[in-house]
Amino acid sequence: MCLSWESRQSMEVLISAERIRERVDAMGAEIAADYVGRPLVVVGVLTGCLVFLADLIRRLNHPTQIALIQASSYRGTATTPGELIVKGEMLPDLHGRHLLILDDILDTGQTITKLVEYLSTRGAASVRTCVLLQKIGRQQVEFQADYVGFAIPDKFVVGYGLDFNDEFRHLPFIAVLPDSAS
Repeated sequence: MCLSWESRQSMEVLISAERIRERVDAMGAEIAADYVGRPLVVVGVLTGCLVFLADLIRRLNHPTQIALIQASSYRGTATTPGELIVKGEMLPDLHGRHLLILDDILDTGQTITKLVEYLSTRGAASVRTCVLLQKIGRQQVEFQADYVGFAIPDKFVVGYGLDFNDEFRHLPFIAVLPDSAS
């Protein structure tokens, strides 16, 4: 579904670009401080994490490698999760490495829980998690990310890498998708 220009203009901005920038700066400093003396592998969950990943690693000022993994339970125009599919073919050898799983949003908790399990079996020295957003009231699996950018209400959001049918990733802010689209 493609939204009309009027619908796009009426999106409610939930988190401004400036607030995102400030929070990502703070998260970068916190993560770098926590990993002093330990090289880090940031494992980005495709595709929603890409904008967040690019901004965060530039703020780390820390020895960091990047790895990518594909994990998705939302496909096409779906606004509710389906079966989780994980594709780890792009991962390097992670044995003995300190991993930070980076995802755009903690929604039901199923994806990040499965990714922690999946990556832990690859011999990592440690596995921690970082999410830009955590939806309040949506978790079906008990999970607390190690680093959380913002807690948000249970609304379908787009922007700053998050999408609806692969649109709106380019927005520099987080906005609530109008009801007419979801």
